[in-house]
Amino acid sequence: MTDVLRYSAFTTDPSGGNPAGVVLDARGLDDDAMLRIAAEVGYSETAFVVPAAGPDEFDVRYFSPQVEVPFCGHATVATAVALGRAGRLLFRTPAGPVEVEADGGTATLTSVPASSQPASESEVLALLGALGWAPGDLDPAYPVHWAFAGARHAVVVARSRERLAALDYDFDGLAALLRAHDAVTADLLVRESDDLWHARNPFPVGGVVEDPATGAAAAAFGGYLRALGLVTGPRTVTVHQGDDMGRPSRLRVEVRPDDPQVRVTGAAVPIPASATDA
Repeated sequence: MTDVLRYSAFTTDPSGGNPAGVVLDARGLDDDAMLRIAAEVGYSETAFVVPAAGPDEFDVRYFSPQVEVPFCGHATVATAVALGRAGRLLFRTPAGPVEVEADGGTATLTSVPASSQPASESEVLALLGALGWAPGDLDPAYPVHWAFAGARHAVVVARSRERLAALDYDFDGLAALLRAHDAVTADLLVRESDDLWHARNPFPVGGVVEDPATGAAAAAFGGYLRALGLVTGPRTVTVHQGDDMGRPSRLRVEVRPDDPQVRVTGAAVPIPASATDA
């Protein structure tokens, strides 16, 4: 029987954040077995870990209940904390090598090089149609992009917090659109200040209506800000996510103008068995 740990990431409270399954010894599990376990766990992702060449190196794969994804930030943070090690770790993921600095109950991941390109006018209209938004709902200062930092995301910035709060989208339509562009989620954001943003993250590709914390999307968002020329020096942005779901999450995003990699920091805590049995 496979031992699955359960952690909530980007929070210090197990009732907040984004739950992730963690299998610390996935040796002997094939793709079908990992997908089956992820579906049984039911979280947006479960990480499967196999020790690699060095004592602090690990092969890590990530499965949602429906598909494998190349990289998952919240499951990376959860895994780093679950390993119980302090210092530098190297995760060899399908997206590439990801360095993680662990320190007790927190972890900082360094993404693969991030990139971001504008969506075409037709792609923007298709995204708005799937979301049920109008062109006037967009913040004109922040164009819609396809952004990547291990996985691809649509980055869509709303004009108001009220628009973001009223999320009610076409699940199948958005899933098909994201798949057609090799994207895994739509990262919907609104700016409160230069250093504070709010986000929601539909994940229909993985069979999940919404993620309460998405580290991979936060890393891609850092690359998006850099691509727009909004990172002229070292910049740290806090992303509040999950508030509208009743699972508050806090993600710290660090971007530098001369570094294509993005750093995302968060805490993680075990989920009590009583909560998983409820």
